[in-house]
Order: sequence, then structure tokens, then C-alpha cells
Amino acid sequence: MPETIVKLQDAAIYQDDNLVLSNVTLQVKKGEFVYIIGKTGTGKSSFMKTLYGDLPLREGEGNVVDFDLKKLEESKIPFLRRKLGIVFQDFKLLPDRNINNNLKFVLKATGWKDDSKMDAKIEEVLDKVAMKTKGFKYPHELSGGEQQRIAIARALLNDPELILADEPTGNLDPQTSVEVMKVLQEINESGRTIIMATHDYALILKFPHKTIKCDNSKMFEVIQKAI
Repeated sequence: MPETIVKLQDAAIYQDDNLVLSNVTLQVKKGEFVYIIGKTGTGKSSFMKTLYGDLPLREGEGNVVDFDLKKLEESKIPFLRRKLGIVFQDFKLLPDRNINNNLKFVLKATGWKDDSKMDAKIEEVLDKVAMKTKGFKYPHELSGGEQQRIAIARALLNDPELILADEPTGNLDPQTSVEVMKVLQEINESGRTIIMATHDYALILKFPHKTIKCDNSKMFEVIQKAI
């Protein structure tokens, strides 16, 4: 039996004091690829933020990579995030340094000390996203698709148990979106678990996976044909 990476039971997801999702019950097993879909404002991002500790879980039970979200103290959030890889819609690369130094900044912030090990790790993750020759470029010198590949590489730096991708293709054109999805597919096929929030239904049809919909304050699994 594959281990459970994410488990929520009767969870309520809040954004400030607004209840956005109620009675959320969900399990994600190791190696799964799960889409979270729904219109803007239905709770996709709030759900993702709850998983990585940006929003507290106030009601119900939640467990992510062996962290109890209900008992998650502020001081423990960095340790939770070290076991996660987070990919954002707007890349969140540091504009004042090149790609290698963007990645090195993350490694140093998460406790790496040895320069040669850091360099080897950076080369390894850039190779995985076919960006090995771009380490000396600055973010503004890269296309949107290339920046998102770098953001995916950054998410892989600490060998995460779970990758959370929040609208990773939201700022990309359709062709580039497909290329970025292929990168995520390969990462998933290598055994990593991915949860991806998206409203790009064309991608879901092209790359079918388990799909959970947010609608009317509820989350429920949908069959592809019903999308």
C-alpha cells in the first residue's frame, strides 16, 4: 500500500474569517498526481495555502507529510516547507541575482553549507528541467516558460515528498503550458507526488489525472468526462 502523503478529514478551510471550503475529506497517496480545479474564488489557493501552513487549519483534521496541520506551530512551518516543493503562478524568482544564485539562496536558507554539494545539487535540478545552460542568466533574460522551469527546479532542491503547484501555467501561453506540464509529468513519473491547482481544462484533458473540484464551498472528485 502506498503511504498517504496528505490526509484531510472534515476540514474547514478559512481565508481570514471567511469559510471558503467545508467538510473537506481527501487522501493523496505517494506518487499520485492530483488536480484541484474550480472557478476563481472557489478556494483552490486557500486550500493550497492551508497545506503549506500559510493559512491555519482551524476545524477538522489535516496531515501533510507527517505534520499535523491542526497542531502546527509557527516555528515548525519552515520544517514542513522543507519537505514540500512549492511552485507559484508568478515564479517568485529574485530579480537581483542569476539563476544559480537564486537556487543557492534557497539551499543556504534551508541549511546547506558545502559549496560543492550546493553546486552539484543546482546542476542536478537544472538538468531535470532542461535548463542546465541557463544558470548564469538573470530572470529577466528568460521567457515565462523558462522562468517557470527554474521555479520547478527550485521546488526540487530539497527532494520534497510533495510538490504543490498553484496555477503553475496561469501566466503562460498554451504551447508553453504544455511544455511545463511535460516537465511536471516527468517529475511525477519519477515517483514524486504532485497536487496542482489549475483552471486550464485543456491541460487536464491532455494530461488526465485524478481531479478534485471546488464548488459551492465543497471539494469533490470529478470524472474527466464530467469536466
